[in-house]
Amino acid sequence: MIQRKKNLPEPERPYERCLALGPQVLTDAELIAVVLRTGSKNKGSVEMAHEILKLTGDEPSLADIDKFSIGELQAVPGVGKVKAIQLKVMYEFSRRLWKSRLKERLYFRDSTDIAAYFMEDMRHLDHEELRILYLDLKCRFLGVKILSVGTLKSTLFSTRDIMIEAFRLGAARIVMVHNHPSGDPKASEEDIASTQRVVIAGTIMDVMLLDSIIIGDGVYTSLRQNKRISW
Repeated sequence: MIQRKKNLPEPERPYERCLALGPQVLTDAELIAVVLRTGSKNKGSVEMAHEILKLTGDEPSLADIDKFSIGELQAVPGVGKVKAIQLKVMYEFSRRLWKSRLKERLYFRDSTDIAAYFMEDMRHLDHEELRILYLDLKCRFLGVKILSVGTLKSTLFSTRDIMIEAFRLGAARIVMVHNHPSGDPKASEEDIASTQRVVIAGTIMDVMLLDSIIIGDGVYTSLRQNKRISW
């Protein structure tokens, strides 16, 4: 039986354990409980945290909570709009902190590095997005721009806009990254055709397209390895 936080002995309460031993000793449920701050009338914050973790399946996963929308999180009894927002903001804060630290030393060696950088941001999107990664001659990070937000199945973009941003940032190399909401990163005919258009434009403008990467659910496809495109 899971005890309510206020009924726990003081040394076992998440706040007290964190103060005494540090946040690294807290369980996943206790971390969530600290973010939630309070429970509900009939349920303590630790118990509520366990209920939230149950959303992720038989093997509770802290990382998978981020898949759920604010509305879906509110389906857990006692989780109102404010608590759901607190959870979503916690994950967004973690992403931004991770990326801000990466930018200080960010250098992309290959498609695996690029896919890893975008995977957690894009794998659970319910619509298609195209993002352009801008790099210098040594493949060091210059910036990322969301060029297009589409529907469930497609996104439209302008090759001209890609090149304008490349010139603004002084980028010598670019990478196209988009997701498939289905979770299957297999390239479509349109994916191949649109990539080929950017290859041609980049050749004319002296901005090299290094790759076009499709993000699926935990997997990706690199069109650099697709022999149907002339690089």
